[in-house]
Amino acid sequence: MTTHTGLTAVTWPLRTDRLSLRPATTGDTGATWHFRRRADVSHWITRASATLDDHRTWFEAPETLARTLVIEHSGAVIGDLMVKIEDAWAQTEIAEEARSVHAELGWVLDPDHAGHGYATEAVRELLRLCFEDLGLRRVTAVCFADNEASWRLMERVGMRREFHTVRDSLHRSGEWLDCLGYALLADEWRISRG
Repeated sequence: MTTHTGLTAVTWPLRTDRLSLRPATTGDTGATWHFRRRADVSHWITRASATLDDHRTWFEAPETLARTLVIEHSGAVIGDLMVKIEDAWAQTEIAEEARSVHAELGWVLDPDHAGHGYATEAVRELLRLCFEDLGLRRVTAVCFADNEASWRLMERVGMRREFHTVRDSLHRSGEWLDCLGYALLADEWRISRG
């Protein structure tokens, strides 16, 4: 089993053809607030801070910064990524072998930069990070079923749909919405890369 010490063990930044990924800092608060406060973004995300101060309190918390990466294009922050490393379920006597082997992923892209393939490029690099650099065995992502852009991105990067729940998640609108869950195993990812 490959073990890792988390995101701090990675040499940053990570670079793709057009993007740079790096750990978020307190200096990224304003840039992420710029797109996270938009109605077309906040409609879908788990936390929609009402003010910049609320966003700052959440974003600059050590637990948030520890699992957040920012996406930069030409030096500007255009999105953020979540990598929440988790333990897998295991029977008690072998639980140690299941520590920190999975990650829940999430993403937000500034809609001003949508339609150029940046989200796909960033999430592909995020998967590479998870499986190659961090040695994880499985990643997951969840979204509201109506968030077509998000689940299409999951499919585009090779994730497999594992579940569709019916009206199990309460949206801030007061409606109970369906959710979709996707996953990818390290060996599936390696096979897809040829």
